[in-house]
Amino acid sequence: MDLEKYIAEKAEFVNRGLEELLSKEDEYPQTLHKAMRYSLFAGGKRLRPVLVLAAAEAVGGKAGDVLNTACAFECIHTYSLIHDDLPAIDNDDLRRGRPTCHKVFGEATAILAGDALLTAAFGMIGESRVQDKRLVLKALLEVSRAAGSTGMIGGQVIDIESEGRDIPFPVLEYIHIHKTGELILAAIRCGAILGGAGEEALKSLTRYGEAVGLAFQIADDILDVEGTAEELGKTPGVDEKKGKATYPALIGIVESKKRAEELSGIAIQALEDFDERADPLRAIAKYIVARKK
Repeated sequence: MDLEKYIAEKAEFVNRGLEELLSKEDEYPQTLHKAMRYSLFAGGKRLRPVLVLAAAEAVGGKAGDVLNTACAFECIHTYSLIHDDLPAIDNDDLRRGRPTCHKVFGEATAILAGDALLTAAFGMIGESRVQDKRLVLKALLEVSRAAGSTGMIGGQVIDIESEGRDIPFPVLEYIHIHKTGELILAAIRCGAILGGAGEEALKSLTRYGEAVGLAFQIADDILDVEGTAEELGKTPGVDEKKGKATYPALIGIVESKKRAEELSGIAIQALEDFDERADPLRAIAKYIVARKK
């Protein structure tokens, strides 16, 4: 399949949804809404919302029914990037090829813009078009867990605490699985749940999500070593400078690439009982480890 075309079409679908769901720039307080939109519409792959849509379609659901939830995942992801870039955490000047939110709007507004995006995400999911509201509640619980202290934020905290330290491999895996993998897994599970997945299909998609979530972060680690500022839209080499716990730092580039490829294969194998409607998910598993940005 033409994955590039598929992602572009789905990303445009998500962008239209975000445009409708998010407060406009001229809505009071304007500075806050400008900051939210500045970061949200700065570009990006829209991978998490695309995974929501692809997972729903893989189990026979409709993309339109899960659009709100797809948009919510992009809001949560963008909020996490705004906060990651702050001086207190990664202190980055560039994101997606332009100045980070706090460089343009100041730290206080950037913090609050991130807070507002996270809060808006739960409202978007709550207003999902899915008829069975019990499924919406399940999705809300999935997102709450994945984005919270035992998910993404927990991984971020251990990531910060591990800077400049020698850590055992299980701690490195914990960081990667939680700070990145949990939200990717939740995107897939939420798409499947809202799309009407049965128990076995959900189990298979969970295995898929666990594998691609970890593969994505390993690929990110590799790109920070091998990528350029033009390709990444941000400054490369930051992980090494800050003494971050990464796969290349612990097991080397060659083994890191091998592990990412293994995880991609595991993800594809998890979809063996799915028909061609899961082809986008299969293609994404390959794309995640081959991407250059």
